Amino acid sequence: MEPAKLVEVLRATLDPGQREQAEQQLTEIHKIIGFSPVLLQLVMGDQIDMPVRQAGAIYMKNMVTQFWAEREAENPGDPVPFSIHEQDRAAIRENIIEAIIHAPELVRVQLCVCISHIFKSDFPGRWPTVVEKMAMYIRTDNHSVWMGGLMSLYQLVKVYEYKRLEERKAFDETMTALLPLLYERVVQLLPDQSEISNLLQKQILKIFYAFTQNFLPLDTITRDVFTQWMEVFRAIVDRPVPPETNQIDEEDRPELAWWKVKKWAAHILSRLFERYGSPGNVTKDYTEFAEWYLKSFSGGILQVLMKVLDQYQQKLYVAPRVIQQALNYINEGIGHAFSWGFIKPHVQTMISSVIFPLMCHSDEDDELWNTNPHEYIRVKYDVFEDFFSPVMAAQTVFYTAAAKRKEVLNKAMGFCMSILTGQNVDPRQRDGALHMIGAVAEVLLKRKIYKDQAELMLTSHVFPEFTSEMGYLRAKACWVIRCFSKLKYRNPANLTQALELIKACHCTDKDLPVRVEAAIALQMLITDQEKAKTFLKPHIKQVVLELLKIIRETENDDLTGVMQKFVCTYVEDMIPVAVEMMSHLAETFAQVLTTDFDGSEEKAITALGILNTMETILNVMEDQKEIITQLEGIVLNVIGIILQQQMIDFYDEVLSLIYSLTSTQISHHMWEVFGMIYQMFQKDGMDYFTDMMPALHNYITVDTDAFLSNPQHIQVIYEMCKAVLNGDEGEDAECHAAKLLEVIILQCPGKVDPVIPTFVELVLQRLTREVQTSELRTMCLQVVISALYYNTPLLLDTLTKLQVPNVTGSIMAQFLKQWICDADCFLGLHDRKISVLGLCSLMNTPNNRPNEISSVAAKILPASLLLFQGLKRAYASRAQEDSDDDDDEEEDEEGDGDEEVLDSDEDDIDENGKEYLEKLEKSVNGDDSDSDDEYSDDGTEETALESFQTPIDEDNSPVDEYIGFKNILVHLQQTDPNWYNALTSQLNNEQRKELEDVFKLADQRRAAAESKQIEERGGYNFTNTSVPPSFNFGGN
Repeated sequence: MEPAKLVEVLRATLDPGQREQAEQQLTEIHKIIGFSPVLLQLVMGDQIDMPVRQAGAIYMKNMVTQFWAEREAENPGDPVPFSIHEQDRAAIRENIIEAIIHAPELVRVQLCVCISHIFKSDFPGRWPTVVEKMAMYIRTDNHSVWMGGLMSLYQLVKVYEYKRLEERKAFDETMTALLPLLYERVVQLLPDQSEISNLLQKQILKIFYAFTQNFLPLDTITRDVFTQWMEVFRAIVDRPVPPETNQIDEEDRPELAWWKVKKWAAHILSRLFERYGSPGNVTKDYTEFAEWYLKSFSGGILQVLMKVLDQYQQKLYVAPRVIQQALNYINEGIGHAFSWGFIKPHVQTMISSVIFPLMCHSDEDDELWNTNPHEYIRVKYDVFEDFFSPVMAAQTVFYTAAAKRKEVLNKAMGFCMSILTGQNVDPRQRDGALHMIGAVAEVLLKRKIYKDQAELMLTSHVFPEFTSEMGYLRAKACWVIRCFSKLKYRNPANLTQALELIKACHCTDKDLPVRVEAAIALQMLITDQEKAKTFLKPHIKQVVLELLKIIRETENDDLTGVMQKFVCTYVEDMIPVAVEMMSHLAETFAQVLTTDFDGSEEKAITALGILNTMETILNVMEDQKEIITQLEGIVLNVIGIILQQQMIDFYDEVLSLIYSLTSTQISHHMWEVFGMIYQMFQKDGMDYFTDMMPALHNYITVDTDAFLSNPQHIQVIYEMCKAVLNGDEGEDAECHAAKLLEVIILQCPGKVDPVIPTFVELVLQRLTREVQTSELRTMCLQVVISALYYNTPLLLDTLTKLQVPNVTGSIMAQFLKQWICDADCFLGLHDRKISVLGLCSLMNTPNNRPNEISSVAAKILPASLLLFQGLKRAYASRAQEDSDDDDDEEEDEEGDGDEEVLDSDEDDIDENGKEYLEKLEKSVNGDDSDSDDEYSDDGTEETALESFQTPIDEDNSPVDEYIGFKNILVHLQQTDPNWYNALTSQLNNEQRKELEDVFKLADQRRAAAESKQIEERGGYNFTNTSVPPSFNFGGN
């Protein structure tokens, strides 16, 4: 295509009237060889209108991200998918760095995405010269090309940022050559305080951060090299910003180049200390380095950062992120005696003059509170904001110092009390003092002197704030009570008063943020105080209905968690309002979807919270059949919206709702939903097959007669399982598919004969292809075993007639060989039990049994005994778990907490954290070789599939594998001695002893079952059971 013509087509994409036709033209021509280089040429053209260049750059980015890498046809015979021709790719590689260098900012951003994608695909193999090219531009004296060179290099470093060590090695060598060049440039730029110089310095720092934030290659960054760079970061943090920056609005100053470069320098310092320089908290690769770092650098860096905080104390402007990173560094230093020595002299001043002001209600807070309370709530409860907030950093430093270092807490509490007891104190200062007290509530409640005074402090200084004219103080009062939710009130009237005050805030306060804070406080109080549950019970309807309004108004996710707590705590009280609540939540869900939903992560999180709350209501109302029927209609509307609009983000939750609505009964409408699940599976839901599994299991097991009444139901399940077992969803999904087939067979005894051959053929065909895990192999075998248990003659006939492609010889013989060989791979209770029952079916075959069974006779009992060993452990483990659940009560934390405080010359070493870091690093580097060694077969290895119960797994199941096994062997000894002899003659003494133990257990289990039956009929319980001391094994 001619460049001029392409310009016109790109211009037409900007006109809504011509866009569709123009995009169609581009679709027709973009596959032509030569198109992509011409497009890049236009993007680089200075004489072309900026909007057209931007449109070209965006199209270029989409082309590269979709079509750069070569792809193979999905199926043999399919056309090969389009990718950009290598001739065009070579031309783009040749010119893209120059394009980035000369492009204006709006175009450069798109081209950086392109080069990142190209690096992922082509570096180093197809593009070995690119590093030298970038180095050439960074090395040149023409500083106008530096930014483009640095931004290109940054994209390359970002590609390797999270890669494993072995994947980084070659790149680390590349950086060994480039780091000196970057260092030379940044040192040259340091004296130049111009904006462009600071932007270039920032770009170099971003490269260093991305290169070192996850691994510090000590061969590349030697101690000498590290020392040089540390001096650069120190100098950048320490130097003043130009006075003229103070003319800019405070709101806009953080975006200035001078503050951005400081932020990156402080960020690097904080990260290096935390990840590599903190002895006792680093992986063993950095142990020696950390000791050297602490002694060599922490003192000098702390002095510079204290100077930054001093500027803040003197009311000079410091960008919030610089304060935050400085505090993060100090927080890391508190735990080490060496660095604490530099912090300790300044800690009280820092608390009173930096941390305290940060923790007070600010002008920004006040403006948001009064002009946009919804945004105030969003910011205050956004966990992501906490990562960047200097307020949260201040709170963390205060907590760490108070918890770990002597004298800090006493003096800080004295400071706080002086404010709370002072005359004419600014309300904002009272807010800050309460904020500080609440932040260390956990520490205060561990120290006897404070724990004894906490109740008095709350009644004297917190309760009065509930009547404050300042809404933020009422909210803070709710928050402080929440922080002290574990306090044991000596005077119950004080707890009652706290609850009265918070309930009033939640239900009647005029300020929305107060009502939100009060709701969360109520949640914590009913969690930690038994009396609070009783107090709230008469008011719960009012509280819940008010909460529904607040959820709708704020769309806040924390509040859906509060609602779930209320619903689970007050099940009986929810019955009268359940329908109203569900309607309200459904309407709120629809509202969230319709208001600016596209791309809003927060709205998506809120919508998920609402769906989870709806599920909670369904779960607690499970036994209220009339109410469930009413709730079903409301929830079905929500399910319909999600499935019809194919809202993939909510598939997990919608499948959970379907599961809840099918757990006890399945209505006519829910059978219609069964069809919708299949449609969803066919369109784009195969990825969600494992999430569908609980609901599909319900459809089979909750109303089996209805399931069987329509042959289409079994056909749908079969088609889904077939698609998964023949697809590439991964072996976990395939295990689930095989499990579903097994469930149908065991759930429908005598009712699914026609599908048995089809099910068996499907799983045996899967076993002819590569299977990587024993889980999938045993699960496929289990389908055949369950068919053997279901109808032995039918299964044997099926195996005799079955023809499986690429399999020669007897299929039955191969199946039996694999099954017996894999006896030790069946895990948990169910898998072992069905395997034992299957072996019982084999033993119980009549005289004319197939030769294949006769030929494995001597192996059947050893395999059974192996399974019984596992069963014994599994039953013991389950009994232990049940016992643990009964005993699982929280222990009261006593003690004065002083044992956690460190002397000035002591270090805080986090052994658990260190061990966790090392495990994490091993797994990241693919070196987690010891994980298998630690595994012990103690019977607790229940698989996720164990939860999909069948009739043989129920507590009152009449099928007992021990009793059945013994009965069959006793019967065979009497009626078919030759076959009995074939089964038992090769057992060794140890195996005979094991067999005797199994028989004893069978007798004990029979006696226990009979005892239970007598007890259920109102009789008495046997305490002693007579067990035969031995059993006569004939056979010789």
